[in-house]
Amino acid sequence: QVQLVESGGGLVQAGASLRLSCAASGRTFSSYAMSWFRQAPGKEREFVAQIPGSGDYTALADSVKGRFTISRDNGKNTVYLQMNSLKPEDTAVYYCAATPNIGIRRSPLGYDYWGQGTQVTVSS
Repeated sequence: QVQLVESGGGLVQAGASLRLSCAASGRTFSSYAMSWFRQAPGKEREFVAQIPGSGDYTALADSVKGRFTISRDNGKNTVYLQMNSLKPEDTAVYYCAATPNIGIRRSPLGYDYWGQGTQVTVSS
């Protein structure tokens, strides 16, 4: 059983930065790959970033490459999403998700656990 709680969202102007955090409960956090997804009103849930349990690599959606960075601290059971140069099109509810599967999983169907989401709003 894994429980996830996101935090760090808010309202910012275009060009600003935010850091989202996802705190996880559970005794096997380091064995789970962690990802961020986002969903804007009227749109499908979209893959943003993933990092495996080992932290050996990261995967990012093309839309956020060069601007966003995913990282994790297994000692704190926490995964982060550093978001720089935010754009209005980044506005969405951001969700943290966990999966025991290895390899890159860009589909929401591959994830077992989800947080409740944190709102990010970027004004122009």
